[in-house]
Amino acid sequence: MRSESSNPEEKDLLVIVGPTAVGKTALSLSLAREFQGEVISGDSMQVYRHMDIGTAKASREERAVVPHHLIDQVEPDVPFSVEEFQQRAREKIEEIQARGHLPMLVGGTGLYIQAVTHGYRLPGVGEDPRFREALHQLADREGNEVLHQRLQSVDPEGAARLHPNDRRRVIRALEIHRVTGKPLTEVQTQTPPPYRILWIGLTMPRDRLYERVNLRVDQMMAAGLLQEVEALRERGCHRDLVSMQALGYKELMSHLEGEIPLEEAVDQIKQRTRKFAKRQLSWFRRLAEIHWFDVTRENSGEEIRALVAGNFPQYKE
Repeated sequence: MRSESSNPEEKDLLVIVGPTAVGKTALSLSLAREFQGEVISGDSMQVYRHMDIGTAKASREERAVVPHHLIDQVEPDVPFSVEEFQQRAREKIEEIQARGHLPMLVGGTGLYIQAVTHGYRLPGVGEDPRFREALHQLADREGNEVLHQRLQSVDPEGAARLHPNDRRRVIRALEIHRVTGKPLTEVQTQTPPPYRILWIGLTMPRDRLYERVNLRVDQMMAAGLLQEVEALRERGCHRDLVSMQALGYKELMSHLEGEIPLEEAVDQIKQRTRKFAKRQLSWFRRLAEIHWFDVTRENSGEEIRALVAGNFPQYKE
């Protein structure tokens, strides 16, 4: 069941998680229509504008039927942090509840979702401009990977959360370790936010999931993913941007720059997406609160609806 509390100030929150291509969007649209829901995207790449196909955003038609939030927040060359996501998501939860609707946090970016549901508070460690500049200069000379390796040596868990090209956050993690002597993951604190949460996790046999991943990549290519990446490149986007580390964009950037043929780029997208799905499952499996459903089972949809109705009967249309 959901988190229990008698606190009238707590807000209802439905969270739907799972690996890419498992069917989170279709389920969320169906549940939102049935339970007066509004979707908050829990995907770290859907915040970027002009990146629609490769991030599998809900279509404009779907968004016209069910309100979606935290999509198209910033341009691809603008940094966007987990702290910003946490703040905006909590504001949206408040707004949705004020309308008498059910907030639904849906996505596969574990760090972003847990920042909202588990109330991570990041330490108030001051900035060290000289230290930061020294690290920037080091990365300019020897590459971002050098900084990421340094973080790996002092905070393996923190390094696993960050892409090597996310220079800003890697430097911040190193700065916190320098000041506190501890990894970021140790100095973070949890202050559970005032939500009554029902967690739903979607899964399926791995071979079926990988088939869906491969099919989705083919569908994205047919829908114009290559042209979308070309347009981003013409806008000035380059591979060092955090946004361009998204699956599909990185590989097609390499193709457009003449490094690999298109067929190889597509194969890489499929392979890396399958590995990403495996990592997503590993992340969410750590959370005991999640009710898992194998979506290939015949009655899984009815079971999910019954669970939601039992926890949130007041929203049933």
